[in-house]
Amino acid sequence: MTTIAIPPFKNEPFIDFTQPQSAKAMEEAIAKAKADLGREYPLHIGPEKRFTDDKIVSVNPGDLDMVVGYVSKADRELAEEAMQAALAAFESWKKVPAAERAQYLLRAAKLMRERKLEFSAVMVLEAGKNYAEADVETAEAIDFLEFYAREMIRLDSINETMPLVQLAGETNRLRYIPLGVGIIIPPWNFPNAICVGMTAAAIVAGNTVLLKPASTTPVMAHKFVELMEEVGLPAGVLNFVPGSGAEIGDYLTSHPKTRFISFTGSKDVGLHISELAAKTAEGQIWIKRLVAEMGGKDGIVVDETADLDAAAQAIVTSAFGFQGQKCSAGSRAIIVESVYDAAVEKIIRLTNKLQIGLPERNFPIGPVIDKSSYEKIMGYIEIGKTEGKLLTGGGKAGGNGYYIQPTVFADVDAKARIMKEEIFGPVLAICKAKDYREAIAVYNDTEYGLTGSFFSQDDERIAEALETMHCGNLYINRKCTGAMVGAHPFGGFNMSGTDSKAGGYDYLLLFTQAKATSVRK
Repeated sequence: MTTIAIPPFKNEPFIDFTQPQSAKAMEEAIAKAKADLGREYPLHIGPEKRFTDDKIVSVNPGDLDMVVGYVSKADRELAEEAMQAALAAFESWKKVPAAERAQYLLRAAKLMRERKLEFSAVMVLEAGKNYAEADVETAEAIDFLEFYAREMIRLDSINETMPLVQLAGETNRLRYIPLGVGIIIPPWNFPNAICVGMTAAAIVAGNTVLLKPASTTPVMAHKFVELMEEVGLPAGVLNFVPGSGAEIGDYLTSHPKTRFISFTGSKDVGLHISELAAKTAEGQIWIKRLVAEMGGKDGIVVDETADLDAAAQAIVTSAFGFQGQKCSAGSRAIIVESVYDAAVEKIIRLTNKLQIGLPERNFPIGPVIDKSSYEKIMGYIEIGKTEGKLLTGGGKAGGNGYYIQPTVFADVDAKARIMKEEIFGPVLAICKAKDYREAIAVYNDTEYGLTGSFFSQDDERIAEALETMHCGNLYINRKCTGAMVGAHPFGGFNMSGTDSKAGGYDYLLLFTQAKATSVRK
């Protein structure tokens, strides 16, 4: 593969779907995606594609009569085959020059850019995303491919860019070498961007992987696997093994040959993986590395100097974008009492403008992902009715899917469950504070620490918030969702995970180990 000059990184632009031609193009892409409905998808184990009788049935959460696809399901025996394929492939893949590994990602980015609407259309049907949410995610997937390709080349040239001290008579070098075989466990809520980012980072660093996608969005993950096959990625570098977390997820996490686990998902599952990974299996000769992003209970703090219109819009967008199904979603608003009533009024007015319906018709609010999530969220809404004042929403919405009304509770106590626990749905809790310092204290009173926002026009208060609000990604006078690759390295504190900073300049280090060499002649 020929090395080419790579231009500086630049974020992929978003599509404006208010333009009729763009909306029409997306409609055509969705129609094309529907032509593949009900297709069967295989496992990928080394060079083999394996169909199994046991399958994951992927259903459109906005139209429960629509089967998106039937995805073959791995058991432990097949997972072991995939592990052996990855181990064999690692022996040659680790020797491929970094610049050559990066070229696979750049070629994949080019193809995904050319087929951007095609990838987004699958998410509209399988994940319930509207046009903009799907497009932004596909753009982020392209960004991850482009960014990590450049990062690997930079790390490979570390001796030239950050030379070690050279002692007399010695040649001292530092190289970043791959770890081995890793397990990639991405989430359903960003089935393209996070799946691509987690996988691409691991393989460009020289590792081989087993990709176990979320069971609600496996078709989207398979589309990425097909793309990497198309760009010529060697067989066995990326193995596709959908299956039960309790069966193959635990098995692979505990496997003695697993070198690292890259996980994005819930706190409970992340802690379970951490516990399994910490145990030394027979024959294991390393400490397994865990890269985990585990959710949040994110919030937006508003003081009395803030632009209330901007704050209200940010609160509503952060709370209800993709139905609140983001680890960065702003499910709490903490507002200083002197502007509380005015801010709440603006929040309710904006929330009531949101329309609910089929994502393929580009409604702002679509379904939540599945029955389990629907029931959990509805349960929290009932809890909220006992903990705060219901101002809007509070029930299910019409449609043949898992639709829930955007729901706002006001006058919620800082210690209430809906202020403390991650709901992962379209539910916003609003709390009153006497001043900005109390509001920040309420914001910090959580076991999580992923994203947050502070709205103020006072420079001294902003400086204080920058120091005292405890989270991995803090934004001033903007929404707390929408991290951009390269601009907002993403990852959180406390129970939000290992603060692994996806899309940042140290992320690839998590998938490598540094080897220092000294040669004396």
